[in-house]
Amino acid sequence: MARMSTVSENHAEAAHPSRFNDYDMIAEGYAAENEASLVNAYYERPAMLELAGDVTGRRILDAGCGSGPLFSALRDRGAVVTGIDASAGMLELARRRLGDDADLRVADLADPLPFPDGAFDDVIASLVLHYLEDWGPTLAELRRVLRPGGRLLVSVDHPFVITLMRAMAGEKPSYFGTRNRTEEWTMGGQTAQMSFWDRPLHAMTEAFTAAGFRISVISEPPFVPEARELFPEEFREITGTRFLSFLLFVLDAG
Repeated sequence: MARMSTVSENHAEAAHPSRFNDYDMIAEGYAAENEASLVNAYYERPAMLELAGDVTGRRILDAGCGSGPLFSALRDRGAVVTGIDASAGMLELARRRLGDDADLRVADLADPLPFPDGAFDDVIASLVLHYLEDWGPTLAELRRVLRPGGRLLVSVDHPFVITLMRAMAGEKPSYFGTRNRTEEWTMGGQTAQMSFWDRPLHAMTEAFTAAGFRISVISEPPFVPEARELFPEEFREITGTRFLSFLLFVLDAG
């Protein structure tokens, strides 16, 4: 949560995508933060694993695997995992973690995927869809590579979070419609401009159903109990077991 330094709407980003989301530049710093941060290590990742359940023997595509922490956890639980990411730098870190025999491939979720139809029992898209302006082609590809009855597990920025943050800052934010947002991230001594596409909840659910998925779970998960002791400052004003950060879905492929 502390990594956001600036937030701005940007409607010209699509014309110059190369300026944004340079994970190769911040790979080492991002991986280090992701490893132990509150929202990743003690909130989103445990929640995703809880939703995945027993994955023994299941063929899983980790779509946007980054440096591989979720891949590693799924493999430890008995899954047969393939990881893809658009960043070669992040995949190099994943290779160091997972070993040379790990199935890791450079692939962009905005493009057709290098897998046959029905190749996976599950696809997990952890904190990656909110980088894409148009979810339609990506969801169609994820549906294609899933077997009938397979699952797509998704986590994204909660659609209320940015709107709430803007309102608290005295702005008059727009919730409806798809809007581009940029943040400046500085990690490991390197700075990169990161581009996100915010959309309302109804746009998310409509995109899922249009791609042929049935929504079986919408989750605003709790954080793990030990987080309160590890991050006392963040929890100074939080009395319950949840905070607003990410939204998780389990989608069934019909």
